[in-house]
Amino acid sequence: MKNVSEFFGCNVFDDRVMKANLSAKVYESLRKTIDEGAKLDITVANAVAAAMKDWAVKHGATHYTHWFQPLTGVTAEKHDSFISPSPDGGVIMEFSGKELIKGEPDASSFPSGGLRATFEARGYTAWDPTSYAFIKGKTLCIPTAFCSYGGEALDKKTPLLRSMEALNKQAMRILHLFGNDDVKCVRTSVGPEQEYFLITKEMYEQRKDLRFTGRTLFGAKPPKGQEMDDHYFGVIKPRVAAYMEELNEELWKLGILAKTEHNEVAPAQHELAPIYTTTNIATDHNQLTMEIMQKVAEKNGLVCLLHEKPFAGVNGSGKHNNWSLATDKGVNLLSPGETPYENAQFLLFLCAVIKAVDDYQDLLRLSVATAGNDHRLGANEAPPAVVSIFLGDELNAVLEAIETDTPYAGAKKAQMKLGVDVLPKFNRDTTDRNRTSPFAFTGNKFEFRMLGSSNSIACANIMLNSAVAESLKIYADRLEQAENFEDKLHEMIRKTIKDHRHIIFNGNGYDDAWITEATEKRGLLNYRTTPDCMPHLLDEKNVQMLTSHKVFSEAELKSRCEIMLDNYCKTVLIEANTMINMAKTEIAPAVSAYVLELANTAAAKKKVDSSLPCSYETSLLKKLARLEEQIALRAEELKEAVIKVQDISEIETQAYGIRDAVLVKMSELRVVCDEAETTTAKKYWPFPTYGDLLFGVR
Repeated sequence: MKNVSEFFGCNVFDDRVMKANLSAKVYESLRKTIDEGAKLDITVANAVAAAMKDWAVKHGATHYTHWFQPLTGVTAEKHDSFISPSPDGGVIMEFSGKELIKGEPDASSFPSGGLRATFEARGYTAWDPTSYAFIKGKTLCIPTAFCSYGGEALDKKTPLLRSMEALNKQAMRILHLFGNDDVKCVRTSVGPEQEYFLITKEMYEQRKDLRFTGRTLFGAKPPKGQEMDDHYFGVIKPRVAAYMEELNEELWKLGILAKTEHNEVAPAQHELAPIYTTTNIATDHNQLTMEIMQKVAEKNGLVCLLHEKPFAGVNGSGKHNNWSLATDKGVNLLSPGETPYENAQFLLFLCAVIKAVDDYQDLLRLSVATAGNDHRLGANEAPPAVVSIFLGDELNAVLEAIETDTPYAGAKKAQMKLGVDVLPKFNRDTTDRNRTSPFAFTGNKFEFRMLGSSNSIACANIMLNSAVAESLKIYADRLEQAENFEDKLHEMIRKTIKDHRHIIFNGNGYDDAWITEATEKRGLLNYRTTPDCMPHLLDEKNVQMLTSHKVFSEAELKSRCEIMLDNYCKTVLIEANTMINMAKTEIAPAVSAYVLELANTAAAKKKVDSSLPCSYETSLLKKLARLEEQIALRAEELKEAVIKVQDISEIETQAYGIRDAVLVKMSELRVVCDEAETTTAKKYWPFPTYGDLLFGVR
């Protein structure tokens, strides 16, 4: 591989390129737009567009696109070439500031949840200068926001940027109260760890369920799974290592800070983790990462599975969202600092997060809700659906000391401005890590572990940013009116700890006793499925909070609730129809063919000698004949359940019907088909088994 420092970001119109290709005046003006949100002058836009085009053409680009993130969960792009006709019959390469700033894709062909009708097609994409343009193939990709003709957000970037601004506004109020007048802004940073599976393309093509749904709908447990714990951090196989090497190079060319790679717990499962960066950029980078992971896999004869639960009985794939707050001066607001004064500020921000997670458990849960993630949560090292916070014993003891006004019995003590004895610096990594916790403090950041591997990280961070902004607003409103700042600060921190202690849990999240305690004694929410949680997006408290911070309008919230439920319904119905098709056209005929062979074998034996034993053939024949009948019966019952829910027009009611009827029938069909797999001769089984898929990449 070439020297990474020489080619890193070579396909990105980043700050280095802007400095080299823009005049000092234009560069300074653009930086003000990026850093301070200053209005972009059209003359500056024209200069940037010209430089961007010249740079892109020099690197082989022929087209440009406004690259955006509609509510499909994947990215979208419409390519236009740079060419314009010249009088002599040739062409010239042109790109204007107007074309850079605004595009007009069809808004009615994307999910809108009723915000746009088919005849209301106009929509707009608007350049996001805070996220660098990049070249992909022969196309200059310009990160943009996407909105309707009426101005409603039809994407994930717009509300994410709004939530970041809301959090910045409230955090700045708090910092000014602590005397941090030199701070200009507060940004959230994210490092999303990405888990995935690699299987061979040849096997993938033989399975309709993987091709149509991204996960296996059938599959008996193989003789070996992840029981030996020998895959996690194990030696990376040569074919996988070659894939990772090429993937890193492609990501680094795009300025994506791919840092860590390793084998995950399940066979064929792996992980890639980047260095933290600003949430907006991290979201763009993660969408790009998922796309490139799949493209590089295809080039290597592999398929990258990003489904949350592609295989039953082994680990699913998550996306751990490591979230932190930092000032433009580089101060991490979730790091305790060196002095009691800094520690008081840290404790207030910590309490703001605790309060936010407790007050808006439902928003955090629904931000990660998908049909795929419903299968993952609560099983095989994924956190449960109950939201709780892990702080570790030491930090928990600090909060307890504050709540009870007793000295902290830890390391060296110092008098804080809160009026209680606590250590002036909370040491990092002094407690164990809790892999069962949905929301864990890990030294100077929080790790939100509920996201599924195919999720856009935008949704979770929108809700987290907004909820924390609300906590900080409440604190700032009270502190700005306080006659005695320190007394009021002390009172608020103590009250937060007392009121929200029930959300803190340092134990085993997989223990059934915890779920009982969480729901029955602590009053925490346990929304097991997407239909359970998604309608709560429109609860009055949630609508009021999100609209008050101008993150969403009420119409945008209603549209998103409808879109997510519709996506859930369509996803499960596609899976159900795929199961019916596979059971009827592949599995049942395979079982029938083996039944015929067994019958012929038994008859042939008797024909040779009536005394020859046929107990093996006859007993197996009877078992498979019963299974054959059950497969036909269960497939028909599933079909009837699908037909019944398809006639329901109200999306929420349809989602409940799918949860309560279709999923049950899918499970029943899978049980008999998986049993048939373990009984049918391998030569008859119509597609690769779990053993083939999980151990097929060598």
